[in-house]
Amino acid sequence: MIDTARKPTLILGGTGKTGRRLADRLTAQGLPVRIGSRSGTPPFDWENDATWAPALDGVGAVYISYYPDLAVPGAAEAVGAFANHAVASGVRRLVLLSGRSETEAQRAEEMLKASGADWTILRCAWFSQNFSESFLLDPLLAGEVALPVGTVGEPFVDADDIADAAVMVLTRQGHVGQLYELTGPRLLSFADAVAEIGKASGRDIRFKRISHAEFTAAVAGYELPAEFAWLLNELFTEVLDGRNEALTDGVQRVLGRAPKDFSTYATETAAMGIWSD
Repeated sequence: MIDTARKPTLILGGTGKTGRRLADRLTAQGLPVRIGSRSGTPPFDWENDATWAPALDGVGAVYISYYPDLAVPGAAEAVGAFANHAVASGVRRLVLLSGRSETEAQRAEEMLKASGADWTILRCAWFSQNFSESFLLDPLLAGEVALPVGTVGEPFVDADDIADAAVMVLTRQGHVGQLYELTGPRLLSFADAVAEIGKASGRDIRFKRISHAEFTAAVAGYELPAEFAWLLNELFTEVLDGRNEALTDGVQRVLGRAPKDFSTYATETAAMGIWSD
């Protein structure tokens, strides 16, 4: 156990998919955590840097997850400014949740490195949990998922694997200065993923490929925050173009085991009744 783990770990995005899981795991090991969110104590707000110093006070390390995503314009500058602030205040151990093949995410990574922090980067593929804890849940419950994407393969990674990797790099030696690209063990198209969820949940769920214009119009009707609506369009028009059709050994390197397969995720999640209509 490294010394920084004995002080509280500040988890930015501590109520999100990976942050919540990381907080649960560290707490289960008896390690102190501090949730960095607008509703946290003390509160943390990316858009108000006056909240940063109180949130950093007394912590040993920070897990940086940017909401809604590092792909959003301005995210890289915010992460860079925060990293500089953390290092200046004596908190050098920073772990960044990053995204594969996103220009802004890669800029954020470089700004993190330039801060002088003892950094580790977890660069992740599309989360499996986007089908159960995010915007794809409602379409699945309605029985049809309509997206502007064809047969391109995505190596969906499980949020539990990401959280396990975060625990490892935060609490064990040997991970400073390392970039781990985390993917699942196989490529699936979105149609494949929907089919596996249908099979696991015992439901007839259809996948429909639509145009980008149709998708943009549909997203506008979801009443999502503007930055999240922008993000969805960015991900489906730019990032899902085949650039991520490759598997990596990041989970194996960090955890010494294979990543969780999407079918296992689908079976476990279906058993919880999340996709029951």
